[in-house]
Amino acid sequence: MKSVKLKTVEAALLEHYPSLYRLAYSYVKNPDDAMDIVQESAYKAILRAEEMKNEDTIKSWLCRITVNTALDALRKKRRETGLEYLPETGEEDAYEDADLLHALDRLDAREKTVVTLRYFEDLKLSDIVAVTGENLSTVKSLLYRSLKKLRVTLSEGESI
Repeated sequence: MKSVKLKTVEAALLEHYPSLYRLAYSYVKNPDDAMDIVQESAYKAILRAEEMKNEDTIKSWLCRITVNTALDALRKKRRETGLEYLPETGEEDAYEDADLLHALDRLDAREKTVVTLRYFEDLKLSDIVAVTGENLSTVKSLLYRSLKKLRVTLSEGESI
């Protein structure tokens, strides 16, 4: 018989699947790789269902697993190629604003994570703290600094 936590995790995975896919895609920019990341994240979440402490924060717990899995995949890809990971070309972006996506790619991993979770996944700052493991003031600083960098990057692009 399945435990209550396992049932809760499975239900949350089904409910938040589109959000987890978008989150993974924001890192790897490839639909197949994003799908692999979400599947691996789901597997990890099911294996660790009993470790989940608070059902109220299950979405942030799943996001944290997905972000870590995506970062691991990018590190592995870099080691395999020996080069900076370049997304495949010829595929249509899921997001319409290519300039914004390009600007997001110029942020470091921590900054990109905070911005993606806040504005693409609509998480509260307290949930972002749970996902990233950073303290609240660090998350606020990262968010402020990232938005400033994005603003500068996007305004430079307009003048070109």
